Amino acid sequence: MKVAVIMGSISDKEIAEKVVNKLDELEIESVVKVISAHRSLDLLIDFCSNIEESDIGVVIAIAGMSAHLAGVTAAIADVPVIGIPIKSKSLEGLDALLSTVQMPKGVPVATVAIDGGENAAILAGKILSLGDKELRSKLKELKEKSREEIIEINNNLEI
Repeated sequence: MKVAVIMGSISDKEIAEKVVNKLDELEIESVVKVISAHRSLDLLIDFCSNIEESDIGVVIAIAGMSAHLAGVTAAIADVPVIGIPIKSKSLEGLDALLSTVQMPKGVPVATVAIDGGENAAILAGKILSLGDKELRSKLKELKEKSREEIIEINNNLEI
């Protein structure tokens, strides 16, 4: 299965690249698009309507400010949606965080930290790994690599 990475604006590209890089590391195929919930709702509806035929198992929605992309996607699509709120100049991303996390009953959106692209990719991987033992093994390797990096930092720590 693939992960769709959708951005509300091309200004979210930097975070999308972090997501795709981590998905690539896990050998998870991705599809990347710019689809605004506000400026191109028809494109979002079309996209969500074709998710099952596209073999997409998880959608990662990246948006800032009035970040409705993840919520609208979750309202339409029948696959898990992970929202990444983006830091903005005016409210430092708090507006996007609250827009993403405060969903009504029956329309869940998993939400990661502001600008949390890597964690969104890992969470998508964990969701897909429920039916994929090979992917679960790659996630364990990623966790061990992170652990080894901490050990190396401690071995070289000088204060």
